[in-house]
Amino acid sequence: MPALKKLTCSVALGLACLPALGQAGTLDYSLYAGLEHSNNIALSSDNPVSENVLTPGATFQFTQMGSTFQANVAGTFEYRKYLQNHFDSQTQTQLAGQGNWTIMPDRLDFAVEDYAGVQPVDQLSADSPDNQQQTNVLALGPTLKLRFGDSTRAQVELRFINSYASKVDDFDSKRGLAAFRLFRDLTPTDTISGNVEFQHVNFDNQPSSADYDRKEAYLRYTSQLAHFDANIMAGGTRLDFNQGRDRSAPLLRLQLGWQPTIRNSLTITGAYQYADAATDLMTSPTVYGLGAADSASRAEAIDPFANTGGLGRGSLTGIGIGSAVIGSQVYKEKRLDATWSWKSERLTITVSPAWNRLRYIDDRTFDQTGKGISAGVGYRLSPTLTLTGFGTYDRLNYDAIARRDNTVRMGLDLGQQWNRHWSWHASVARERRNSDAVGQSYRESEFFVGVVYRR
Repeated sequence: MPALKKLTCSVALGLACLPALGQAGTLDYSLYAGLEHSNNIALSSDNPVSENVLTPGATFQFTQMGSTFQANVAGTFEYRKYLQNHFDSQTQTQLAGQGNWTIMPDRLDFAVEDYAGVQPVDQLSADSPDNQQQTNVLALGPTLKLRFGDSTRAQVELRFINSYASKVDDFDSKRGLAAFRLFRDLTPTDTISGNVEFQHVNFDNQPSSADYDRKEAYLRYTSQLAHFDANIMAGGTRLDFNQGRDRSAPLLRLQLGWQPTIRNSLTITGAYQYADAATDLMTSPTVYGLGAADSASRAEAIDPFANTGGLGRGSLTGIGIGSAVIGSQVYKEKRLDATWSWKSERLTITVSPAWNRLRYIDDRTFDQTGKGISAGVGYRLSPTLTLTGFGTYDRLNYDAIARRDNTVRMGLDLGQQWNRHWSWHASVARERRNSDAVGQSYRESEFFVGVVYRR
């Protein structure tokens, strides 16, 4: 099956978790169009090429919390037309969706999750238009629920998981997951659970020695208070590869949120775990969980320029380029991220430091240690006009190949809300990378102007 057709079918299957949108759910969407100019579209170190890019697109968020169907799906679709024809036109999709059917109340559900995005083909090269690919991870299957009293319950989950990339065949896989979970409500806001998971991973285009079984057992504690929430998992993971290479390691994941005042919020996430590209793309916080879509998050989800100070190329438009190493390799991941936000009537400040370390089991080429920080400051010049300044700094060390990349990106965005439906944005950004690798340093300036219609 051709790559585009296969990807389209995969995304369409994920979207099939939506029944008729005219039911009790809420659909918000926006349509946008913009013109982007880059003085170095290919991010070349010695041969910069200017290009103008027409970028029409659409974003949406659909939520439904009914008795038989619950869903939260957010997505962006964008067409990129390179007007000087230095690159072929591209259609890109970013989607994160969760859907759940209640077949038998308190007994049997059927769940669907789908995650689509744009990732680099080769992480060692710059994110030029010919170094981008579409990825998709789809998971679906039944959930059997059991109840042993008012505060104790259990569930058995079966999932089929399919991962696909449009250019890197090593990423394509089929997985089967079986899990048993036992929950105990400690208080109306606190829950603890014991979890056992078994997953078999089979890669479509790799030798059988790359296939493996993943076994995990862990405790999970969740708390939802008025100004504090916690989601902490602690346990262990064992990997059994077909060729007999076994690995074991502790498992720790955490997400803490604190809102001491109506103006301040702090979120901390971290992980110590075995992971691979497919599981990483599924567990990334790319969409708000079921039931968590408040009015502010919904507004940002459907505004393609709400987070203009994003973390990399594409942040001037609706879809950003990720940083995952797309392939079949398993790595040990250590990661810690934080986001602090402060908002007043006119001023908004956001600061996000991050640190991560990846150690691959087989090919050590991509062993890396990264650290960075991003910051954004928005000031409302008038009730309808907002000026936002943003900056990011990332330092990435590839330990095995003795390479270091330092990337700095800074810019400004001016946006005005004409009325309830229409707004416009004008942005400028400057990006510079200094790299030890030959041909990987570059400088680029981007200019963007666009309009948005929001439902």
